Amino acid sequence: MQNLLSRHVQTEESLRLGVTSGWYSTKVSGTFVTGPHATEKDCLSKIAELNPPMKRK
Repeated sequence: MQNLLSRHVQTEESLRLGVTSGWYSTKVSGTFVTGPHATEKDCLSKIAELNPPMKRK
């Protein structure tokens, strides 16, 4: 699975992109995967749900 990052999109950028401002999980390339989330904590929870840590043997 690809690593996901949290990213905050502020109002000015959201108008330019045509999205709602808030927190988004993104691919390294910048492509939005989920969002908007109300808080960074919510966004990070979703990232953990989609991309759980690998179990070591």
